[in-house]
Amino acid sequence: MNKRELTASDFKAMVGVANERLHENAEYVNSLNVFPVPDGDTGTNMNLSFTSGAERVSLSDASRVDVLGKDLAKGLLMGARGNSGVILSQLFRGFSKAMEGKETLDASQFASAFSQGVETAYKAVMKPVEGTILTVARESADAAVEKAKSTDNIIEIMETVVESGNVSLANTPNLLAVLKEVGVVDSGGQGLLYIYQGFLESLTGEKVSAQANILPTIDVTELAHHENFDHIGHSVSAEDIKYGYCTEIMVHLGEGETVTDTFNYDTFRNHLNELGDSLLVVADDEIVKVHVHTEYPGEVMNYGQKFGSLIKMKVDNMRLQHEDVLEKGKATSKESKASKPYAVIAVAAGEGIFKLFNSLGVSNLIKGGQTMNPSTEDILKAIDEANAEKTIILPNNKNIFMAADQAALVSDKNVVVIPSKTISQGLAAMLAFNDQVDLETNKANMTDELDSVKSGQITNAIRDTEIDGVSIKKDDYMGIVDGKIVISIADREEVVLETLRKMIDEESEIVTLIYGESITAEECQGIADRISEEYEELDVEIQEGLQPVYCYLISVE
Repeated sequence: MNKRELTASDFKAMVGVANERLHENAEYVNSLNVFPVPDGDTGTNMNLSFTSGAERVSLSDASRVDVLGKDLAKGLLMGARGNSGVILSQLFRGFSKAMEGKETLDASQFASAFSQGVETAYKAVMKPVEGTILTVARESADAAVEKAKSTDNIIEIMETVVESGNVSLANTPNLLAVLKEVGVVDSGGQGLLYIYQGFLESLTGEKVSAQANILPTIDVTELAHHENFDHIGHSVSAEDIKYGYCTEIMVHLGEGETVTDTFNYDTFRNHLNELGDSLLVVADDEIVKVHVHTEYPGEVMNYGQKFGSLIKMKVDNMRLQHEDVLEKGKATSKESKASKPYAVIAVAAGEGIFKLFNSLGVSNLIKGGQTMNPSTEDILKAIDEANAEKTIILPNNKNIFMAADQAALVSDKNVVVIPSKTISQGLAAMLAFNDQVDLETNKANMTDELDSVKSGQITNAIRDTEIDGVSIKKDDYMGIVDGKIVISIADREEVVLETLRKMIDEESEIVTLIYGESITAEECQGIADRISEEYEELDVEIQEGLQPVYCYLISVE
């Protein structure tokens, strides 16, 4: 079959079949997490993210591929969940950019769209690590571009994408040691392949047989990338601050009398990078939002006006850090919009954990966590509902970092994200929250508190495996300390005690046990008594969390 032109109806059908293929296999991806715990959610995240884009495409009556591409990218952006979902949204944002101005695509243009998608996704990650969804996307796109030199058949291009993608996926363990150690491949890459297989199936009308992988899959996107989204904000003296003004602007591109230049992302970002540090730039077709620490905020604003009208401006003097100084500059724009000065939003699951966060000052809660990552749109909605002058987000899960970052940058409100990886870290960060200081000070102080606590989780294994030298049997209870499995045995109480022994050191003072929905207060009290007997110098507290998945959450301070 020879197909030389990709029409809008072709593309709409491709997206629909890809959505079905990913949906069919989401649970398979979930079930093959590297950690054998009942919380694998890569398939769910990618499925919900892509469904958001697919629904937008299905409702469109556009007759041009570029319009449908924009619909897909917009839907994916707002529905992105977890790190894999956010990266998926960036892949198709670049894909849609390559479609601009085109009613249909030929084979060469189709191949280039895959390539531009990869370029956009790599830019979204400050330090890309190979052996992830990015690798699978890049190598399959490279193969497509090469194939387009010798064929004008779009179906052959798509076949090449799928074939090279399968080869790339099988090679991911050779690129990441953690994959090779446990004998798995990256599930983010596997999820992407299901989308590509759906594209091919739609074009040919024939079911595409998924390549049988000897190795199971894992989402290591979060492992490879969460460190690259750390937030700025450290406890330093005024003299140590090189760039003293935290500056944010939002520009409506192409509007206003000051426009002199055409926006180019790379040129724009490179110029601003010379004016300061801590630079973040997020842009779509209409809006560009900038965060930068600089000595000359006026230069940042003047530069932004060359490309459009300024629709938001915010400058904080980080050296002074006095609330009255900061609020004076923001009063005019915020007074009518905000009903309270501060809001703290936490992501968590379990009624007891909700109460704990509320008691520490959290004003808004998003139900979610390991088994259900909230989307960018979910977080944006929570920010809007909080209706505050300053908003702090506690993700409490490293796989929510990217969606939280994206929401903070897209929002027109003053939002910062504290990179809390666990519930224990989130609770510790709240102890440093002070509603009488400015946002940057709170961000720095709360971030500093994250390292003051060790986090442990107890959950059950869903399959036999071996990780980091720990032999694991299905239905055993596993102890996890700061993301690493340290023990796996059948006796739940002994697992809790042994996990604690690996967490406690000479500086430890307080142990907190938060018991889940499957645990009784009597069992938890019994464990607490044993801890007190073994470690007389420690204070032991117990809390009812009622959280799913993890029967115990443990913190040691």
